Amino acid sequence: MRRAANFCVLSVLCAGISGLLPFRVANADQASGAPAASGAVAVAMKNVEFHLTDNIIVHVATLNGKITSTRGEIPVLDDKQSFMLEVDSAKVAVSMTALANDLNDYVFAKPDAPLKKLNATTQGQLLVVKGLLVSKGGIPFEMDGALSVTPEGMIRVHTQKVKALKLPVKGLMDMLGIDTANLLNTKKVEGVTVDKDDLILDPSKILPPPELKGHLASIDIVGGQILLGFKSSEGPTKQPAVVNSCPARNYLTLKGGSVRFGKLTMSDTDLELIDSDPGDSFDFSIDHYKDQLVAGYSKMTRQGGLCVQMPDFNKVKAKGNSQQKDNPRP
Repeated sequence: MRRAANFCVLSVLCAGISGLLPFRVANADQASGAPAASGAVAVAMKNVEFHLTDNIIVHVATLNGKITSTRGEIPVLDDKQSFMLEVDSAKVAVSMTALANDLNDYVFAKPDAPLKKLNATTQGQLLVVKGLLVSKGGIPFEMDGALSVTPEGMIRVHTQKVKALKLPVKGLMDMLGIDTANLLNTKKVEGVTVDKDDLILDPSKILPPPELKGHLASIDIVGGQILLGFKSSEGPTKQPAVVNSCPARNYLTLKGGSVRFGKLTMSDTDLELIDSDPGDSFDFSIDHYKDQLVAGYSKMTRQGGLCVQMPDFNKVKAKGNSQQKDNPRP
């Protein structure tokens, strides 16, 4: 199998075909998305700006864990709903811009969500959220909250000050009214519940796919960003650390198991996506990774793995926009 895989890769590379490397190293059942017998895919990231969407970007300082299927089939990178990231350990930073975009575009995106036009800032160790209380006729509100982690690994936002129409109110319950439980529930806002005057946020539900499954162990505000520390939801793990074959400062690495992306299905996965400009963090978009692959280049290791040098997505996007301006359609 390894010899056949190497032959296929070499054939593609020698032919000079760029893009998604359309070769198969798995049998027909696996290529069609059937269950993979080789288990989960180990994943490691370092210094990655991970685009969950075009506007929701989190900084992954480090992450170690595995990719597992949500459907009992091979994880497909082109389908974010097909897999989740099960975290053994991770350090993730969320900027206020990313948080505001997440609240508006994802958490409270449903038409009947009670809060709209949200903005997030920090004031010392407090999170300050402003917006409109649509459920009360579009009343402007402001809420200051202290962040902590519950024993279950949820985010608790303890409201210390609440204003509506710039007037102080007693608390979150008074601002939202007696129907709070009906306003903020999983039917209208998934991952958000109310505990008296506190908001309880489920970190695995308040960010877009792929789902980040792990136990939140710490939360802090540093430099105007929210820092999240995750550990395995199943306790200490003995899973060995991912070892890279290619020297890299910033990377996303997949090892073992089976994974599919584009027209390629890889078994015994050995794929390292490397930042071609290590002077800054690796800007990676799960929605547009094909554009980064096309703009980069690949090199095979002696073990039959692939090291893929990829330019940052923001630079690929900027170059594409520049070319469109220089060559407008007639």
